Amino acid sequence: MISIIFRWIDLSATFIDQSNKLVLVIPPLCLVILILIVYVFFKKPLQVFLVDIACYKPPSSLKCSKERFMNQMRSFVDSHFDEETLEFMEKLLARSGLGDSTYGPPALLRDPPEPCLEAARSEAEMVMFGAIDELLAKTKIKCDQIGILVVNCCIFNVAPSLSSMIVNRYKFRDNILSYNLTGMGCGAGLRAIGLARQLLQVHRHTYILVVSTENMTQNFYFGNDRPKNLVCSSFRVGGAAILLSNVASDRGSSKYELLHTVQTHMASCDSSYNCIFQEEDDKGNLGISVTKDLVISADNAIQSNIKRLAPLVLPLSEQIFYAINTFLVKHLHLANSMACKPKFTRAFDHFFPHLGAKFLLDELQKKMGFSDEQMEAARMTLHRYGNTSSSTVWYEMAYAEAKGRIKKGHILWQLSFGSGFKCSSVVWKAIKNVDREKMNPWSDEIDEFPVDLSNINSSYPYKFERS
Repeated sequence: MISIIFRWIDLSATFIDQSNKLVLVIPPLCLVILILIVYVFFKKPLQVFLVDIACYKPPSSLKCSKERFMNQMRSFVDSHFDEETLEFMEKLLARSGLGDSTYGPPALLRDPPEPCLEAARSEAEMVMFGAIDELLAKTKIKCDQIGILVVNCCIFNVAPSLSSMIVNRYKFRDNILSYNLTGMGCGAGLRAIGLARQLLQVHRHTYILVVSTENMTQNFYFGNDRPKNLVCSSFRVGGAAILLSNVASDRGSSKYELLHTVQTHMASCDSSYNCIFQEEDDKGNLGISVTKDLVISADNAIQSNIKRLAPLVLPLSEQIFYAINTFLVKHLHLANSMACKPKFTRAFDHFFPHLGAKFLLDELQKKMGFSDEQMEAARMTLHRYGNTSSSTVWYEMAYAEAKGRIKKGHILWQLSFGSGFKCSSVVWKAIKNVDREKMNPWSDEIDEFPVDLSNINSSYPYKFERS
């Protein structure tokens, strides 16, 4: 638009020189420039709709109970794990909040395991294609209508890329814009939504397919380094496909409208950058280390994130009260214990945070003040599906949908964390009541939830630094 303004000025100047009618030309020229400036700087952003989501539910043959998982680990004891490591992993599982119906990678459930590239590619196809097939069936969207594809998977990077695998399978058009996000951890799914939102402000009348998954087949850690055993014990198979649109006529058929995306990146801090780190141990085994700085890094990241999110979502009265309290604490040197926390319970009807262990969810609940019911979707997802990385927040949303709890006008907050260290918030508004539906990973068992997790030992066998 700026270039158009200057082109108008050049053309008008030429016209003025030729006609010598300066007085007659300047007023309409100024009016045109004013209109274009107002259009550029005050135009309303395009609305972004979430048409539907689909979360992949693996076959029952891949169910990985805690007992089955430990039996697999013990079968490797002579060449991989010592007895102390096995005891540590057993404690992790018992206190993580995972149940006995999570799903493991096919290659790692075989005896012996086969963590090869072919098996990893096969797992990726199983999860991604399973989720996309269901999404296409639910939305009735045709493949040639999809203009942009965004795929995220942190630790599995293959050539051709995962996005190319999808384009090849579904024969998307040859001018599709495709993006493949790697190395961004569990928060990459909401980062992908942020990217999609920006793209939908540029490309009008467009559908975007977002696919979020993870793949542990070639990245399972076979060693005795405690910080690396944490990830392998809780990560499970899962993935989600999400269809976004900026087509105005899709509002009536969509589930949600995207209100806000807030991204925070703390990698400038060394402890945050190093708190989740892929590296080799002293024997050359590759794994992802989780350091004791994780909790502090997460706390710093979420504080930075909600400082930017709060003005966008909190009622004005709550913003004023919080601002005054923060000023008093900061400038009058009152005790930090007197600091007021923003009451996000007044801004949101549903809360979907991604954290990979029960004790971390408990810590977050204490900080944020959400009720047990508002934390239910996160706890039940961790129990039923385990840590599915970037797709976890979508299983949580599907849980609330299956329960029939999402009503027209409800505000939903998705919150995720990822290596780097990153924190991402995405806020949605329900366009309509979202009723129970057949194509939902929870539909055939939702009445069995919630389950009682109060008997789980709240102490964690790995000590993090407290903020």
